[in-house]
Amino acid sequence: MRNRLSTYEVLKRSNDIITTLTSLPSFLNAQVVACYLSFGSEVYTHGLVKAYCGTKDILIPVVDREHRSLQLSHVRDWQELSTGAYGILEPKDAFLRIRDVEEAEMVIVPGIAFDEYGNRIGYGGGYYDSLLARADSLKVALAYDFQVLEHRIPDEPHDVRMDMILTDKRVIRTHE
Repeated sequence: MRNRLSTYEVLKRSNDIITTLTSLPSFLNAQVVACYLSFGSEVYTHGLVKAYCGTKDILIPVVDREHRSLQLSHVRDWQELSTGAYGILEPKDAFLRIRDVEEAEMVIVPGIAFDEYGNRIGYGGGYYDSLLARADSLKVALAYDFQVLEHRIPDEPHDVRMDMILTDKRVIRTHE
């Protein structure tokens, strides 16, 4: 369903989600925010990163293929980015400023599907779960409302739940 959205729909729905995100006190008060750079039909985050990389410390995921994990790099300017692993934008080597996920006050995460308990289906590599396991910060998923399933997604011990899911129609706080 996500891949069938028109560019207009992706941008319209994404704008609604980002407007909700940027009005949250937890976002407004955060100085260090980790955020994915959207790819394909994911909730579009490029405008968010461009808007805030001068006023907040924005940490962008960088794929470490050797260790099958994600690192975070502080990006100061959009021009520091180029196409990296899996065709996703990442900081160029000359601009890598690796920071620990523990520094982030909020981690903004993509996914394929979610449930109202905060369980997440990612892309199958376990990259975000290993990163999020080290984060003590607010974990926020951005998703189109149809990505939030009515039934519970089976979770495993290594899975990390989201604290909040923001969609184009609602804010889901996932505390049971």
